[in-house]
Amino acid sequence: MTYVLVLIVLTLAIPWGGTVIARRLAGGLPPRWACPMLTGAAVLLAGGTISTLIGLFHVPFLASLEHLPLAQVLEVWPAVVPLAGAAGAVMLVQAVLLVRRLVQHRLLLKRAWLLADEGVGDGDVLVVPGSDVDAFALPGYRGRSGRVVVTSGMVRSLKEGEREVLLAHERAHLAGRHHLLSAVVDLAAVVHPALRSLRAALVFHLERWADEDAAATVGDRRAAAVAIARAALAGTSHGRVAGYPLLSATSGPVPQRVEALLLPEPVAPRGPARRAGVTALAGTVAGGAVAALALAYGLHEYVEYAARQLIGVPGGCSSLWGVVDTLVGSGG
Repeated sequence: MTYVLVLIVLTLAIPWGGTVIARRLAGGLPPRWACPMLTGAAVLLAGGTISTLIGLFHVPFLASLEHLPLAQVLEVWPAVVPLAGAAGAVMLVQAVLLVRRLVQHRLLLKRAWLLADEGVGDGDVLVVPGSDVDAFALPGYRGRSGRVVVTSGMVRSLKEGEREVLLAHERAHLAGRHHLLSAVVDLAAVVHPALRSLRAALVFHLERWADEDAAATVGDRRAAAVAIARAALAGTSHGRVAGYPLLSATSGPVPQRVEALLLPEPVAPRGPARRAGVTALAGTVAGGAVAALALAYGLHEYVEYAARQLIGVPGGCSSLWGVVDTLVGSGG
């Protein structure tokens, strides 16, 4: 089963390379393109990891369904039970962490809405009293539409034109439903540690997306840069719980965001550069997905083939792994 082990290692290692390529490609794209690309890459790479674990976990169960004695399987592949057990344990941990993450997201949203209830409404804006200096986009919750929450401390810290930039930034988060992209990548990062780097990259590009929309709204990129910088310098950490920042103008690496606003508006690459970047990312992600599916399908077919040989039924799949005849013959 050398081929199987090589495929397992390859499938679980691909996300490390995939995330590097995804981040580099995102750096050359406009934020509006980079965010869905990073989200899609995270979902596909996480799906490939889960497929690999499922493929390992279900081998002993497939053997029992095909009336193949477990002792016979162990003669062919002694490590099958430890590997299946490890895969099951990893999936159990992943499930617990995913549920925990979902609960934390819901608690943060609930606490943020409790804070918002203290504010004074003005259209889609809620001004919350207090000395904290913060502003964030608050997604809809239990039938309530999304709002922009601004503390009175933030209102006092900015000039009128800067407040306009801030509100345009947060409204861009709500209009683009950026919280959904953020939540998807945050959950995918639980599945494989390599995907955590995509979470940080996505936060940056989501903020850049909102920055660009705010600059377009006010029609002055330099004024938008000054407003973002001033808001970040005045901002506090209010509204953040357990490492989950709400989408805020003060999130992400602010110096890089300000520097980007002082440059011309980014445009999508064209020609060979675009094709090369897209091909590299698509090849890596597709390779991981295909390897994971091939592993799950191959293990399934291997068990069925072995079972047919043991019970004397002709046919079945041909030498799937290249060594299947020898392996099955040793137990026949």
